[in-house]
Amino acid sequence: MNPKLDLPALAAIYVAAGRVRIGNFLSPEGLPEFYDDLEARDDWWHLMRTRDGVLELDGAAKAAMTDERRAELDAEVLTLARTQFQYRYEGVRVPDHDATDTNDPLTAFAELMSSEPMLELLRAITGATALSFTDGQATAYGPGDFLTCHDDDVAGKNRLAAYVYGLTPGWRVDYGGVLLFHEQDGSHIAGHVPRFNTLDLFAVPQLHSVSMVTPAAPHRRYAVTGWLRAGDR
Repeated sequence: MNPKLDLPALAAIYVAAGRVRIGNFLSPEGLPEFYDDLEARDDWWHLMRTRDGVLELDGAAKAAMTDERRAELDAEVLTLARTQFQYRYEGVRVPDHDATDTNDPLTAFAELMSSEPMLELLRAITGATALSFTDGQATAYGPGDFLTCHDDDVAGKNRLAAYVYGLTPGWRVDYGGVLLFHEQDGSHIAGHVPRFNTLDLFAVPQLHSVSMVTPAAPHRRYAVTGWLRAGDR
């Protein structure tokens, strides 16, 4: 963790706005390797909702799909997005807290996020004294991927806040993939453009979405996303 973070100042922003962006969140050692590992992974699943429920496609299933079926699926995803909660992105689940593969950068990140020093830091910023653990997944948004408006408030999940740890270098707002925060009446939004080594924290419930990534994007939008939670795992 970056020892120079001003926790009282970050906490004041979080209290006032219900969210805060923290730049240079971690010390830079090892972060390029983390990004390279995400780019090189072959265990991504493409996740989306269809009329029949959640669809998860691994690399082999995507490669075997015909152009006709791919077009049909794209149309169905967008049709549902007009009236329902919808998403399309790639994910890799963050390993459980007892995972043993310490050579995996994603495992190492999960262990850091679950460590007591990190939990204390997150409690100090959010004021969420009931915080007992974190969870999440690695995410990659490529052209056409998006997440429609929702508030993360799911019964029984005990979510206190959400986090997005960005690992996306060289990104412009016109590439899409922007984390958007919505007013209740839909009349205004505020946006956070993807950045490298940033942590976005925001209270649950809070309306937000991720805008669709455009074909102009030079690479995928990488992040680790999840929640600060109370209770038992």
